[in-house]
Amino acid sequence: MSQFFQIHPENPQARLIKQAADIIRGGGVVAYPTDSAYALGCHLGDKNALERVRAIRRLDDKHNFTLMCSDLSELGTYAKVDNSAFRLLKAHIPGPYTFILRATPEVPKRLLQPKRKSVGLRVPANQICLDLLAELGEPLMSVSLILPGEELPMTDPYDIRDTIGGLVDLVIDGGYCGMEATSVIDLVDEVPVIIRRGLGDVSQFEDSL
Repeated sequence: MSQFFQIHPENPQARLIKQAADIIRGGGVVAYPTDSAYALGCHLGDKNALERVRAIRRLDDKHNFTLMCSDLSELGTYAKVDNSAFRLLKAHIPGPYTFILRATPEVPKRLLQPKRKSVGLRVPANQICLDLLAELGEPLMSVSLILPGEELPMTDPYDIRDTIGGLVDLVIDGGYCGMEATSVIDLVDEVPVIIRRGLGDVSQFEDSL
């Protein structure tokens, strides 16, 4: 059975954040809150943990994972960001957006969109998540916590524990999350492309079209 940490959403306890980071570094899979919905996360370079996440979600190897980053500087380590993309990113992060960008060599090949060599990245406006990422010192490989056969993500940490507690190593209770997905913006080419309209306001991207 997984561990269950109750972490304050505005003032996360440093001791629990450190323990959570240690679990992830040790190959653990964690269910954790974001600014949109609960997600499943694991260590960036851990292939076994990645396969466990795929198994929980029943995902094929074509499903794109997102890199959760702590800030714009870290995001820039894993994605190629030109000046126009930088301005858009700076205006919208942290926030409920996933940005598709061309990846740098720092990103493991198994996470890339094969033809375009792109990757999804985001910086969440959630203090638990940001503190965890800061403690890790690197991105978290992440995917929304939507169970097979369901259309919406899980929102209640107690339900998460009861449903998949035996399949993950840690459930972080950061309170109830929403169930609306992030907005997805493709910034690979010069003109932004709105892939999905979600929680984040996309009007500025429409203005730049």
